[in-house]
Amino acid sequence: MLVAEGIFKKYGDLPILKGIDLEIKKREVVSIVGASGAGKTTLLQILGTLDEPDSGSISIAGQITNELKGNQLARFRNERLGFIFQFHQLLPEFTALENVIIPALLGQRSKNDALKKGAELLDFLGLAHRLEHKPNALSGGEQQRVAVARALINDPDIIFADEPSGNLDSKNSQELHELFFRLKAEMDQTFVIVTHNRELAAMSDRTLEMKDGVIVNTHANG
Repeated sequence: MLVAEGIFKKYGDLPILKGIDLEIKKREVVSIVGASGAGKTTLLQILGTLDEPDSGSISIAGQITNELKGNQLARFRNERLGFIFQFHQLLPEFTALENVIIPALLGQRSKNDALKKGAELLDFLGLAHRLEHKPNALSGGEQQRVAVARALINDPDIIFADEPSGNLDSKNSQELHELFFRLKAEMDQTFVIVTHNRELAAMSDRTLEMKDGVIVNTHANG
């Protein structure tokens, strides 16, 4: 599903990634762990095409993403990748359903189709009664489930999550973690997750540990 080879990245004179090689298989949930400053988020952003490596190559579902530029890259990202962030990044003036369908509308999907799919996803995630609520009327756990539905709206090949439970209490964190594995089982989803949450990392199929810009340990769980 995803293959990264020889990924290097530095900002100014500060090296952040020092030669990353990894492979993510379809329907795999992989957690990336490590101390702050290890390079986890930078790696996630590069894998997700939000940033460019200084050198190295990335292939996602057979497409070498380094070869895509501008509108081509934006279209690939919109159609093939999903993103979940720690602070949800929902637009406060829009309802839950409106937030969910934004990527679909950006991808030129018809509004009726997007609304139907968005409502189905929110129902699947237990939020059928919250479609018309704006983010400030939702709990933290509900906001994050809206963000998950938004990540799923275009049926992505892979979802990248950056500290997805970092802003949630332990109960909502556990429910979110269980949701990821339900999505893997029922929707064949693939996840790459940067996390400090050891419980989530232990639930994952594999855990990659980073230190000082390199992967120092790979552990298969379960």
